[in-house]
Amino acid sequence: MTDIAASRQAGPMGSLRPLLPGILLSAVVAVASAQLEPVLKAATGGRVGIPAIVIALVIGMALHPLANNERFAPGMTFCVKKLLRWAIALLGLRIALGDIVALGFSTALLVVGSMVVTVVVGFALAHRLGREAGMGALAGVATAVCGASAALATATVVPDYRNKAADVAFTVIAMNVFATAAMLAYPLICVWLGFSPQQTGIMLGGTIHDVAQVVGAGQSVSDDVANAAVIVKLFRVFLLLPAVLIVGWWLVRDGAGLAKAKVPVPVFAIVFLALCVLNSLLALAPSVQPLYAPLRDGLLEASRWGLLIAIAALGLGTSMGAMARLGWRHLALVTGTSLTILVIVTGGLVLIG
Repeated sequence: MTDIAASRQAGPMGSLRPLLPGILLSAVVAVASAQLEPVLKAATGGRVGIPAIVIALVIGMALHPLANNERFAPGMTFCVKKLLRWAIALLGLRIALGDIVALGFSTALLVVGSMVVTVVVGFALAHRLGREAGMGALAGVATAVCGASAALATATVVPDYRNKAADVAFTVIAMNVFATAAMLAYPLICVWLGFSPQQTGIMLGGTIHDVAQVVGAGQSVSDDVANAAVIVKLFRVFLLLPAVLIVGWWLVRDGAGLAKAKVPVPVFAIVFLALCVLNSLLALAPSVQPLYAPLRDGLLEASRWGLLIAIAALGLGTSMGAMARLGWRHLALVTGTSLTILVIVTGGLVLIG
């Protein structure tokens, strides 16, 4: 009897068994990274920490020689391909559409315009620097939307090419490094430009890559600035669905020098949008909050762990040697997209007054 036939005869457990080693290894790395995050933050005096998602990626890459085994491959692939999608879908529960509507037309237009230009610049710089179009998509969307999570979501619609895993890993690390630097530097830029609390919140929420660093930057100024920054940031996160759809369609339409492929049906992105709507509706019903709030918090915690396990699996499948060979052009690409969104949002706020 073949392994496939035996697996089918064994039922669901038979089909799950080949996945267990890779899933368990990825989960162990995720748990270790979550435990190390507060330890490393305390070591720096509690002011600046390394996100668990970056720790998981680095530990995973360090363990790549161990994980580079057929025994772990099916489970690691499941984490990167399947678990990741559902973890991202659950992020829709963080967004309430009413808060986004309250931003106003001019702010929304500035944010959307800066995001579109940033993605276009990502493709243009990738072409100019001789990088794959897929790397341009990863850098552009990650910068424009929400950092590491957007990079992982974009990877699901970027056709496979050589060194794609290394490009995704590089983008995740770069987004967190740039976001941490921005968290420290951008509030000072706002003070230098004489921005009001509202303008400061828009600038921070419209330019910093990751949500955690947006919160940190906003709270370093005031609670009002932090609230405005988070709303603007969540508006960018809300646009993850159209960003992923458009980029995936463009890569397939353009060919982009990649293998022919069809844009996969982004079920996870559709669920993301549906959960945004559901969360918005339930936010208007105080009577359901005692039941809904704990459920929402639990699902968001599940999303956090899903993302952490997926990024651990990505690291386990990525060679440090492949990362080291990427070169300065990758750094120039991510720097270019980060400067693009910074200049457009800041310049727009100066002009609007």
